[in-house]
Amino acid sequence: MNQKHAIAALAALAQETRLELFRLLVTCGPEGLAAGVIAERLGVQPSSLSFHLAQLTHAGLITQRRLSRQLIYSAEYGAMNDLLAYLTENCCGRGGAGVSACDAAAILATGDR
Repeated sequence: MNQKHAIAALAALAQETRLELFRLLVTCGPEGLAAGVIAERLGVQPSSLSFHLAQLTHAGLITQRRLSRQLIYSAEYGAMNDLLAYLTENCCGRGGAGVSACDAAAILATGDR
């Protein structure tokens, strides 16, 4: 990840609803949630939610897929891990000793949610 992408991701997360939204999707795993379910859980109007989803999608932090008539949104764990790695790249002056990555697929496979 480069500085430009890190700034875009951090800017997208620097808003209360978007941060809550991203954290919700991270907890759901790769299967994600339908937009209507997200709106209900966060108590956000659909028109407002669309704006926030677009911001997170543009920053590369979430993905969207169509399932029949629903739009399903999922956290983009690779982008999240890249951002964490970028932020901790030189943690404590040790170079490359950043945080460990989240492997959502492995967590779901073992049932350690």
